[in-house]
Amino acid sequence: MFGTLKKKWNRKHLTDDRFTFLFDDAKHENEVVVFDCETTGLNPKKDDIISIGAVKIKGNKIMTNEAIHLFVEQDKQISHESITIHQIRHCDLEDAIPLKDAIEQFLHFIGNKTLVGYYLEFDVAMINKYIKPMMGITLPNKQEEVSAIYYDKKIPTIPQGNIDLGFEAILDDLDLPKLQAHDALNDAVMTAMIYLKLQHVRRIGA
Repeated sequence: MFGTLKKKWNRKHLTDDRFTFLFDDAKHENEVVVFDCETTGLNPKKDDIISIGAVKIKGNKIMTNEAIHLFVEQDKQISHESITIHQIRHCDLEDAIPLKDAIEQFLHFIGNKTLVGYYLEFDVAMINKYIKPMMGITLPNKQEEVSAIYYDKKIPTIPQGNIDLGFEAILDDLDLPKLQAHDALNDAVMTAMIYLKLQHVRRIGA
């Protein structure tokens, strides 16, 4: 009930009627969107999004033909510390688009679908940082965290509860391939693989 009231309160504060579709009831429960952001740092209050990668899952299939990979124009030079993580330099942003356009494209892509991610709370906070002043709301979409799903299915086999929730550790444990890391779209695709694998196992052996 609290979730419903929160969604209604959020909807009441929407200032851009073009995005009312975000609050529609989901018509296809077997469709989700997995997304990831590359950012200038790990503080949503002061850091910015450099790129957004997102891919759709329909049923048991990752729709790589229905994916977006958006690069965002930067007002200031990307720090060396940031570049060492995601390998995105200022000169790599020649085809980048304005932040407002990137956010709007992302919202049209996700629609009212459930959002899936790895440490999704951070990525959602980064998106909310921009849409709150732009249109008065925060993302109303249902959210699923893959590390939490993994934990719940792993903990029965690890009584002491010492579980490695690192991204690569989860990929290794689930015997999934690794793509080039710290690329927003690749990270979204790998997260999608984790999510699908977890849908088909009751528990994960030690």
